[in-house]
Amino acid sequence: MEKDLHDEIMGKAYDSRLMKRLLKYARPYWKHLLLALILLVSLTGLELLNPYILKVAIDDYLNGNEKPMYELSLDSPYDGVDLGGYKYVKARDLEDEDIDKLSQAPLKRIMKEEGAYYIVDYEAEGVDGGFLLSQNDYERFRKQDISGINRLSIFYLLVILLTFLFNYFQVLILNYTAQKIIFNMREEIFNHVKSLAVSYFDKNPIGRLVTRVTNDTETLNEMYSNVLVTLVKDVLMLLGIMAIMLRLNYKLALASFALLPLIIFSAYRFRNSVRKVYRLGRIQLAKINASLNENITGMRTIQIFNKEKKLARDFDEINNDYLQTSLKEVSIYANFRPFVEVIRYLGITIIIYFGGGKVISNQIEFGVLYLFIDYIQKFFAPILDLTEKYNILQSSMASSERIFGILDDKTMIENSEDTVDLKGIKGKIEFKNVWFAYDDENWVLKDVSFTINPGETVALVGATGAGKSSIINLITRFYDIQKGEILLDGVNIKDIDKFKLRRLIGVVLQDVFLFTGTIRDNITLNNKSMSQKEVEEVASYVNANYFIDRLPKKYDEPVMERGSTLSSGERQLLSFARTLAYDPRILILDEATSNIDTETELLIQDALGKLIKGRTSIVIAHRLSTIQHADKIIVLSKGVIKEMGNHQELLEMEGIYYDLYKLQYGD
Repeated sequence: MEKDLHDEIMGKAYDSRLMKRLLKYARPYWKHLLLALILLVSLTGLELLNPYILKVAIDDYLNGNEKPMYELSLDSPYDGVDLGGYKYVKARDLEDEDIDKLSQAPLKRIMKEEGAYYIVDYEAEGVDGGFLLSQNDYERFRKQDISGINRLSIFYLLVILLTFLFNYFQVLILNYTAQKIIFNMREEIFNHVKSLAVSYFDKNPIGRLVTRVTNDTETLNEMYSNVLVTLVKDVLMLLGIMAIMLRLNYKLALASFALLPLIIFSAYRFRNSVRKVYRLGRIQLAKINASLNENITGMRTIQIFNKEKKLARDFDEINNDYLQTSLKEVSIYANFRPFVEVIRYLGITIIIYFGGGKVISNQIEFGVLYLFIDYIQKFFAPILDLTEKYNILQSSMASSERIFGILDDKTMIENSEDTVDLKGIKGKIEFKNVWFAYDDENWVLKDVSFTINPGETVALVGATGAGKSSIINLITRFYDIQKGEILLDGVNIKDIDKFKLRRLIGVVLQDVFLFTGTIRDNITLNNKSMSQKEVEEVASYVNANYFIDRLPKKYDEPVMERGSTLSSGERQLLSFARTLAYDPRILILDEATSNIDTETELLIQDALGKLIKGRTSIVIAHRLSTIQHADKIIVLSKGVIKEMGNHQELLEMEGIYYDLYKLQYGD
């Protein structure tokens, strides 16, 4: 178990072979994923556009006075402000070809000095020689800026609304698609597990399989919803920010990127550190789950032997180990995130240091400085996101490898290509020189041969490990034999469809398994075609109605997990009713009357007589009193048939059966 848990969290961060298989599950939803990708790309563009709109608002309109304008004649066709015999047209409102035509026109700008505004030459450092503006004239110039601000505000609001809509729909589509993919994957895993042979479950703990269907698929859900497509957004965001910054001012951009190696190094160190702690935490969490599962399941035994304190100490030790590991993980995050924040603010400091001076000396505009500060803050979010996605991707690769390990397992009882369709089953069973082992070396059955005629009741007797239960497993084809033949009505059971074969056989075990639901559900096994009248008839036939009618809700009475609220005898009677409901031609009873009180045993014995009537029956029993009237008794020892005959014949042999009988009934 420890090794499996360790393997559970190991694996490559990326495996192209596994990713190719994972993408097959996404292929049916490629249109959804493509739409989500388009929305994400659009969303990235909108998020990059937001700061740029503010930059335009600051430089072109809030600081519109600083913008150059052409001094043209009044008959000029361009829109502008008529003042003092000239028309003043802002360069920002002209197309490139218009600017080329006006390259010889004087360039002017508005300058403020001592609360007054002047129109001066664009290159002038003072207002000497400038034209004084009245308050009314100044407002005429600013009216254009106000109109531009209004337009930008509406555009900015539209961008925000589109950002919300794109974000809403991409989250909705991605998560819907991821859930559908995981739904299909869970279905495939569960259906595959159902098809595996019983021998597979002998070697693999149930808890491990449950983890595969639940925890591992949930890990893949994170990959499909948070990594597969959104990874593109993070990369595009980084590239977009770098491209815009370089285009606006490559020197300031390169100064900002000076901290990039430090970011990459810290992210690399964080990734390695948190991965080790994360692995250890997964192992310790699995230990906690295993401890809880074992202790809660065995709580009755724990309380009987008064072991609560010892187990509490053991659990406290495991729990404390996990606590220390969790604190280490918290410590790593507590160091990494503030460190990244420090780097972020260092980046802002560099921008202010280099960019602030350039703004003062009019080498760059203030809006550009603002844009760089905004972008450098956005620049760190994708880097942090990519670091987190690395861990998700690594866990996903490990989870997918374990899931595909189950799906690739072909431990199955295969049907032959040409199955025989049996009609009018009589129920004759023949074992011919059967050899069987659960592994290839230790034979459980050795050259076993016997015949059970239609309608006969045959009992199997022998010590534990003699091979009795193995014979039952072979008849139902839960396992296949290595040598020999098993025939049903003269046909090799390997040539019969295994599902049809099992429908012909009813098995009543000593440890009856009941499902969570109602009494009716456990009789019909959700066979919707059975009417209430039929359910009551089969329950009455096997005497189960005696206890069902005493229940508050009768056939609608809830059954708890494994039928814990019912007695052993009541569970056994329900098992008889369930078996009879499917009217099997062959009946197998494995210790069906053990550990039952005397009153219930009388009901069970009566029900057994009714069940066996007209059916080929195989009975396994340690109490010989229950099989004395069997047509044939087969005595097994270490996988070999030692004796065969009816009760009286075996007593007269004075062999193994005789000795067993003497042990139980010495008088």
